[in-house]
Amino acid sequence: MKRTAVLGAVALSIAALTMATGASVSASSAGGDRALERFRQQPVGWTACRDVSLTASGTRCARITVPLDYARPDGRTIEVAISRITSSDPAKRRGILQTNPGGPGVRGLGMPRDLRRVMSPGVAAAYDVIGMDTRGLGESAPADCGLDRSSWLLYAPGADRAGFDESVRLTREDARRCWDEQADLLPYLSTRNIARDVDLVRSVLGEAKTSWFGHSYGAALGSTYAQMFPQRVDRLVLDSSPAPAENPLRTVRRTGPANERALDDFARWAAPRDGEYGLGATPAAVRAGVETTVERARHAPIRIGGHRLSDHELPLLLYVSVGDDTANPAFAGLLRILVEAADGKPVTVPPWLQGTLDLLFASVGSDRAADYAGQLGIVCADAAMPSDPEHYWRAVQRSRASQPVFGPMTHAPLPCAFWQEQPRESLTRIDNEVPALQVQATGDSRTTYESGLQMHRAMRASRLVTVPVRAHTIYGHYPNDCVEETVNTYLLHGTLPGRDIVCAAPNSP
Repeated sequence: MKRTAVLGAVALSIAALTMATGASVSASSAGGDRALERFRQQPVGWTACRDVSLTASGTRCARITVPLDYARPDGRTIEVAISRITSSDPAKRRGILQTNPGGPGVRGLGMPRDLRRVMSPGVAAAYDVIGMDTRGLGESAPADCGLDRSSWLLYAPGADRAGFDESVRLTREDARRCWDEQADLLPYLSTRNIARDVDLVRSVLGEAKTSWFGHSYGAALGSTYAQMFPQRVDRLVLDSSPAPAENPLRTVRRTGPANERALDDFARWAAPRDGEYGLGATPAAVRAGVETTVERARHAPIRIGGHRLSDHELPLLLYVSVGDDTANPAFAGLLRILVEAADGKPVTVPPWLQGTLDLLFASVGSDRAADYAGQLGIVCADAAMPSDPEHYWRAVQRSRASQPVFGPMTHAPLPCAFWQEQPRESLTRIDNEVPALQVQATGDSRTTYESGLQMHRAMRASRLVTVPVRAHTIYGHYPNDCVEETVNTYLLHGTLPGRDIVCAAPNSP
């Protein structure tokens, strides 16, 4: 399987949100500008990063003080952690490129290092690349709620009402625990406030404008920043965009049918290889085998890698593993391991699978559990969700026929349904003419191609690069020379393609 870190990002990429221009004090108002001046004048002390591997890569880290509540900038403050890899040739430097790896809930301090690996030499010379752990996450005032399980986001309700009721109980408990632990922080973790943090970092670094690169939720954050601060945008790259102004509940529900299609696509690949993997000689047989494995886990949980996978946990493992067509052989190997473990046979768990299991089902107190809590805070600060459990039960039941593997999981309630406070700001309608380069895969099972088309229409001056593959996030994650050349050319020269294009690279499956 591809990088465990990438699978972690995929697991976290459940809700990519845009937000509002409305209710509270605007950071771009004259009064807001004056109130923020003391923050803009703060010095930046670049030091070695806590993560020694980042420091070894040439990354340096710093902390920036920001208002907890931008409507009351004279009140409580928090620190956000940022990182930087400087231009490889200061004589050719044009500015900064701020970044976000997705989620929400993926730490961002390592993204400058990751992007530099695929940047052309010219782009590496043109920018200081800036990363950030967004507020509530990592080293930026982490919202660690002490959750018992880090995989709250997609706990499948299983096959019956008893399992659904248990999922509701756990979800209520997660919401209660987070409010008990972090009530003074959670209301301020909105994407809108994160966009304000992004702009404050730009100002503190002494830049009149900023360029932006965002994967998934990072694309939503970039489009939001462009809507809020259009005059501050230089070059904007949105990779794997969600639909604009969409409640995250709808975003999650879109992934149900999208992942069923991904499973069908995999089944078409696996059927001709039945002799190698033994998963079935027809696509229908491959799919039936997956559904049978989930049913077997319902009656006798499958134990692999020190973890116990029932029909509540197994769909999440399948969900994060089926989304990339370059990982078809590894996913086929995973299915073989599951069948053999269910049969009671000894299995060897490869390192990528052990890492994924540990990542998804981390225990309380782990870094990953804390990151999931931060993600929960962002999602629930951005949009309200129905609070009636029967709403979700009906949605789960409706999904079963057409989405037998992933429907119940993606239609179950999120803890936001039982949040103690409504979002302080509303979702925003993205509608602007800020130039942008957008990259979207047709088989994306997280931020669907249809969602990306909606973002393309909302960002009216954007150009769309379509990639006909099954993948989520392309630049730097999926091998495609055409995408890399198009993104690098735009970042270096600022020239968008004359029209929307399709990047069907020769090395695509």
